[in-house]
Amino acid sequence: MKNIFLLACVAGLFSLASCEKDEGKLPNIAFKTGGTYVAADKIVDKNTTITVGIEASKAEDKDVLKTFDGTRSYDGAAGTSFVTESLSGSQGDNYSKDVTITTRNQAGTEKYTFTVVNRDGLTNSVSLTLTVQ
Repeated sequence: MKNIFLLACVAGLFSLASCEKDEGKLPNIAFKTGGTYVAADKIVDKNTTITVGIEASKAEDKDVLKTFDGTRSYDGAAGTSFVTESLSGSQGDNYSKDVTITTRNQAGTEKYTFTVVNRDGLTNSVSLTLTVQ
């Protein structure tokens, strides 16, 4: 009886070891840099137009990107979404977007956060803060 139990335990361990491991890696997201892109916190004038570029990609073969969202918050208030996109097809593998932002006509801070979500619901974000003078 002990041998049967021991054999069942060993067989169970082998079957667990052979299962595909889902590591749950976060999707990749980064700011585009160079040229006229703003990719970090910056002090700007009122009514200034800037361009922020986003590049995102899946981190695991099966976990394609599903959504992209951009939120902004003024002066430390809660953020509100200003762009949301469902991603499909080749966008699920690699996604690129340029966002044009015009700052308010008043001094303060504007925080912009860009988020991607993959098939497993894992999210990753990048953000920057504009100090408007």
